[in-house]
Amino acid sequence: MKLVTALVRPHALDGVRRACERLAVLGMTISEVRVHEPGHVELRKGTRIAVDLVPRLRVETVVDDEIVERLLEQIRANLGDADGLLSVRPVDLVLRVRTGERGHDAI
Repeated sequence: MKLVTALVRPHALDGVRRACERLAVLGMTISEVRVHEPGHVELRKGTRIAVDLVPRLRVETVVDDEIVERLLEQIRANLGDADGLLSVRPVDLVLRVRTGERGHDAI
């Protein structure tokens, strides 16, 4: 199993969700985060303002190894030219506390 993490701008969330749904990946965790981007400048009321911490969404899901590459390609296709970062990490064990299910059965 792998943990797939997408770090995207808030407006890109629907694209990530559509990609997951196409592959029947329905469970995900979505967190609001801030990323440090030195030199990032935004225009507010006609004035340029330096903003070091910019809002992003972190979308995480655990999937079987067999669909990781397809999921990454689906996410990329749905994001189009939107800015984002995808990462994949191994997961040794998933355990559902309430039922005791492990591995694939727990996700």
